[in-house]
Amino acid sequence: VSFAPVALQQRRLLDDCFIPARYSPAFLAANHVNPGTAFARAVPFVGYIFLHGGLEHLAVNSVWLLAFGAVVARRFGAAPFFIFFLLCGIAGAAMHLACNWASPVPVVGASAAISGLMGAAFRMMNTYDGALAPILSPRILIWSAIWVGINVLAALPGPGTGVTVQLLAAPAPMRGGILSGASSCAPPPHAARRRALSLTRHTS
Repeated sequence: VSFAPVALQQRRLLDDCFIPARYSPAFLAANHVNPGTAFARAVPFVGYIFLHGGLEHLAVNSVWLLAFGAVVARRFGAAPFFIFFLLCGIAGAAMHLACNWASPVPVVGASAAISGLMGAAFRMMNTYDGALAPILSPRILIWSAIWVGINVLAALPGPGTGVTVQLLAAPAPMRGGILSGASSCAPPPHAARRRALSLTRHTS
């Protein structure tokens, strides 16, 4: 969008960025704003994920997505992975809406969606037999605290963009990834093969 004509950039911001004020009846009435159809108001819950405040923002999110998304994708498979990614982004938008009700500032970024992947990956990594790390294990607690701290410190407006990079809402879907997404997935194929070999040795 940064390389598109200014008019198109503004249109994309209005249509696809997540703007909490769009969902506040009081704000809409006071400013005589037409929020659009129900579909138009639903699109930003997903659309904002794919917009970023600049190349730096996009590059950082791409690195985090590569690091943690690969872990979850190998376990879930392509289609469930993408659905889980979108659900985490929607959860982040809902949390941002609850914390910033009636804010007119547009929000962009995949931080919330990637945080959900991160939460799930924390429980999946470094487990030999495919079991998930306990929710209250030191690894989960330490990384959760670090990620919350990073998001609090980094929650600043994107430079020169006039939009807010979504960071403060990111810890919520991360906790969701820890609690739900990872809990419902099956062990990866290599772990299942190792368990099968182990059972074979014990019974022979």
